[in-house]
Amino acid sequence: MKISVRNLEPTKVRLTITVDNDELKPYLDNARTEIAKQVNIPGFRKGHVPGKLVEQRFGFGAIAGDAVQEAVPDFYNKAVQEKDLRPMAQAKLDVKDIPDSEDSDTKLKFTAEVEVRPKFDLPEIEGMEVEVPAAEVSEDDVNARLERMRKSYGTLVSVDRPAKEGDFLSLDISAEIDGETVDSQEGVSYEIGSHNMLDGLDEAVEGLSAGEETTFEGKLEGGDHAGETAQIKVKVNSVKAEELPELNDEFATEASEFDTLDDLKEQLRKDSEDSARARQATEARDAFLAKLQDGLDIPLPKGVLEQVVEQNLSNVTADPKKATKEQKSEAEEQGQKMLRDQILLDTLAEKLDVKVSQNDVINFLASVAQQYGMDPQNFINAVARNGELPGAVQEVARSKGLISAMRSVKFTHEGEVVDLSDFLGEEEEQVNEEAASDEEASVQAAEAAAAVAAKAAQAAEDAEDAKDTE
Repeated sequence: MKISVRNLEPTKVRLTITVDNDELKPYLDNARTEIAKQVNIPGFRKGHVPGKLVEQRFGFGAIAGDAVQEAVPDFYNKAVQEKDLRPMAQAKLDVKDIPDSEDSDTKLKFTAEVEVRPKFDLPEIEGMEVEVPAAEVSEDDVNARLERMRKSYGTLVSVDRPAKEGDFLSLDISAEIDGETVDSQEGVSYEIGSHNMLDGLDEAVEGLSAGEETTFEGKLEGGDHAGETAQIKVKVNSVKAEELPELNDEFATEASEFDTLDDLKEQLRKDSEDSARARQATEARDAFLAKLQDGLDIPLPKGVLEQVVEQNLSNVTADPKKATKEQKSEAEEQGQKMLRDQILLDTLAEKLDVKVSQNDVINFLASVAQQYGMDPQNFINAVARNGELPGAVQEVARSKGLISAMRSVKFTHEGEVVDLSDFLGEEEEQVNEEAASDEEASVQAAEAAAAVAAKAAQAAEDAEDAKDTE
């Protein structure tokens, strides 16, 4: 196999791959065998038709066509490994030449255009020092937690007065553009000051009493007319104020397992401290990644970035094509950061020679399934069926690489060492020498997870078949 590589962009290459006839021969033989299994020829049992007869009956072109479909992906993967490339997307494959006979002078030749992970050198991690913010807890933090708990026990009561900030309103809203109603909703619940609906709504309804209405001009946030200016009519159906319980020992007893308000506040302080330490660990991670990236030029693959940005937009608007300028800018910024972090973590995992085991993958998938309230076996089955196991292996490798690297870093705040062991855990036990030297650990992990998923799928099918026969 002959391979030539041309750099089209900093993160995109074109491979031109030429395959010798002797390398293609096993694929031709396999194609003849597969065709023989599917045809009936008098005098021969199905599946036992000689290859030469298959070729005479169907022509070399049909055999070569089937062989090429199987061979091209295999030779592409071999070329990627040989040239030490890290594809980040599906390759665009284009077959240029196909031999017209088994001993033809024409060889199988195809090109593959693919976006790849850029290569760069990471700084030395061992001995690196990273400054992080303090995990501080103030009285305001504790009081804020207490106030949120208090609000959860609040009640809404109707009031006969003009609405003010903090009140809860029931609204009828309609929007018109050029005299035509483009949207309308009745009985919409809204808290003045929450700013989670239309710009200008707070100013429009504040001061109105139940039964009153007003009209204002504003931009629509969603729907087919998102971003367009409309005349918005609002009617206040009711005004309700929130009544909160008094903060005393009685409240503490009702809202918690504590008998006194002081005991409840002490627990809330501990909760705030735990949250502050968790926040500090997140900030430490971000500071570490930022220090790794400092001074590095990490080009991003354009096609992959476009897909990430489009996905980000689809999470915030029904039609990404109608997204606002601000939404597009935010989606672009988020996409760049996510992609740059992923590239950095993949490179880090490779530098640290991270190994991913079967249990690592299974535990990761089970954890994700739990987060979404799904049955782990069904989730693993879905991941395997959708061809997403390599992605799961990659996510596990990123996580393991990041944690391993952070254990080697000294995190400090104003000269004092910050202990993150509660979040980074202890060093993993030394794996045996044979497993540590296995270069196909990630592949084996994916295959093992696939086997588990296949068993789960088969068990589910068997159970369903048994149910149908009852």
